[in-house]
This record gives sequence, structure tokens and C-alpha cells, in this order.
Amino acid sequence: MKKNAFYAQSGGVTAVINASASGVIETARKHSDKIGTVYAGENGIIGALTENLIDTSVETDADIAALTHTPSGAFGSCRYKMKSLEANRAEYERLIEVFKAHNIGYFFYNGGGDSADTCLKVSQLSESMGYPIQAIHIPKTVDNDLPVTDNCPGFGSVAKYIAVSTMEASFDVASMAATSTKIFVLEVMGRHAGWIAAAGGLVDSSIPVVILFPEIDFNEEKFLEKVDMNVKEFGYCTIVVSEGTKWPDGKFLAEQGTRDDFGHAQLGGAAPVVANIVKKALGYKFHWAVADYLQRSARHLASHSDVEQAYALGKAAVEMALDGKNSIMPSIVRLSNNPYKWEIGYGELKDIANVEKMMPENYISEDGFSITKSCREYLLPLIEGENYPPYNNGLPDYVVMQKSKVKKKLPPFEV
Repeated sequence: MKKNAFYAQSGGVTAVINASASGVIETARKHSDKIGTVYAGENGIIGALTENLIDTSVETDADIAALTHTPSGAFGSCRYKMKSLEANRAEYERLIEVFKAHNIGYFFYNGGGDSADTCLKVSQLSESMGYPIQAIHIPKTVDNDLPVTDNCPGFGSVAKYIAVSTMEASFDVASMAATSTKIFVLEVMGRHAGWIAAAGGLVDSSIPVVILFPEIDFNEEKFLEKVDMNVKEFGYCTIVVSEGTKWPDGKFLAEQGTRDDFGHAQLGGAAPVVANIVKKALGYKFHWAVADYLQRSARHLASHSDVEQAYALGKAAVEMALDGKNSIMPSIVRLSNNPYKWEIGYGELKDIANVEKMMPENYISEDGFSITKSCREYLLPLIEGENYPPYNNGLPDYVVMQKSKVKKKLPPFEV
């Protein structure tokens, strides 16, 4: 008897995570002799725990295809970290019970490092419970910090957005600098890895940009010297600061003192901190902005290579499952930079779960405020090409799923 599949989206959403969903569902439909219905978790893994399953077979082929040009998480995502097997075995057993009740034999989990860990544990526990599940992790994170894969879907589009925003805001500031604003600070995502901030360095060298990376302790004196030098030479300075930038004592510039459900410090507020440091020391008028959700939801400015790879990884996840692979993650393998060539590979989840990929030291300039040629060669192919969504009445024509629920078969479960 052929098995059904379960697909869920995890963590912060991106401009292209739905392209991976489209890749999963369309590929499963092409193999309907081997895979039955693809169920999606309403609001991610919580949907599995609470047995809130969405029947994707109700969605039309056209709407599933339209997911490729629709941002955010079409089925709902969540920030919900499942504890260790030892600490909360009941949650994992509940997942297996739900999968068993709905004849689910394939588990496709689309997310970052924490979801890779969940995927690995589900695979391990299902074996011991006598109901083996083929668990395949599909990479997704704007932070670009998953190991094994050359890059992560979602990152290329954010990088494109930040590079373009840095460039355009710099043009604005340059035009006003003689009599008004001389400093513009753009805060970007990136808790421990400065990949997104690095994208600000892709602008032309005629634009004075200072980047603050989470990998480099914030040196206030050196930073102010660099900013002042840029203003004196160019008349203005643009600063791109990662939300994860830290003081030498390890405290985040942006730390609010609260934590999310994954146990991570809640960040947000590095830009005004940096802007006020400049104002207090140098007296320059400033403006600041936080890219926040705008950077990860900007499907209208998505990178073509990012969209293409997101779909390809969703497709590969299903194909690898049908080949009998388990507890793995399909990945991007870079073959060359120019021309940009890549292929699909894969890695074992035991080598991926809870491992963070930082920016290599040789990607950050010697003074710690810019990127190197090697970094530029790595980043440029990832923002290559445009992939505009269709428009209707001047706005992107995005799709909304029907989200038809499957009838529950088990008692309620509290999360």
C-alpha cells in the first residue's frame, strides 16, 4: 500500500520557501503511483502534533505552480523547538502516532538547523517504534548558516534585496549630504553569521559602506575612525549592521533581554544604537532603518537562482525519498563561479543538525568593515537574475491556499 507524505514549513519564512513546497507537491503528484496524498502541517510541526493536517490534493495544479512566485509560508510556519527525546519523548511519539493514523511514510521538513535536528530525531525514533518514516530535511534559512550546502534557499533573495537597498539608499543620502543627512544605517538579519550584512558590500566601490559583522567584535574607536574618514572623503557614509553584532564582552548591541521559543535572544535595535554612537561622537545627522520582514518577504525582488534552487531542492527531496534515502538533506553543490554552475547533492542529517556555518575569515576584509574579492565571487552568482511575479492591478498576483483540513482520528494533544 502506497504511503502518504507530510510536508511542513519551519521558522522564519522567506521569499522562496513556497517554491520548495511547490517542488515537493508537484513532484509527488508526478509519482502518484508511489505517493498518495501530500498533507501539509498547519503552522508547521505544530500542525502534526495537533493533527491539523491540510489536504493539498484539494489545491489546483495552477495554484500549486503559483506557489513558486508567492512569498512567505503558504501553509503557516512556526517557531517551535521540540526538546530532546529524553526531555519530551511524548511529543515525538505523538508525531509517529499521527503519521501512523494517516498512513504517512514520508516526512519533508522545510527549515533551518533546529528543524534538521527534529527531522533526525523523528527518523531515529520511528525506527525504534516499528513504524519507519523516511525523514528528509529541505534547507531554508535567510541566515545562510546551514553546513554541507553551498548556500540556503532564501538567502540569495535577501542578499539581493539588501544589496539593492544599500545601493538605492546610498544614492538618496549622497544627494542630500551637503545640507542634511550624512549617515544612513541599515540593520539586517543575521544572529551569528554575517552573510546578509556582507551583501551590503556588493555595491560599487564608489559608495562608502561600512559593514558590522557578528563575527567581528564591535570596536567603537576603529568604527568611528572609519565612518569619519568616509564622510570626509565622500561626504556621507552608509552603515550595514547585522542584528547579531556584539560588544567585546559578547553582549549583542541589539539585545532586548527577552528570548524566543528556540531560546535565542530577541534581537532588534542595533541600528539606532549605532546611529546614536555616531551622532554622539561625530555629530553627524543620521537616518536609520530596519529591513526586518521586508528583506525576507520581498518576492518582487527575488534572485532567479534562489527561486530555481528552492524548487529544485523540494523536487530532489521527493526523488531522494523515492530512491530510499532517509535522514538526509538535499544540498546545492557549486561547480563554478563564472559562469555559475551548480548541481544537487546531499548530506547526512547527523552532520547538519545543530551545526552553524559561519562566514570564512577570508571573506571579511582585514580592517573588519568590508568583504573581500573571494566573498564577492561567492555572493554575486546568488543574486543573479530576476524572477518577477505576475502582476495584477499594479500589485504582485500571489496565491492563497484553500487549506482544506483532514478529519482528525486521534484524541486532542496540547502543545
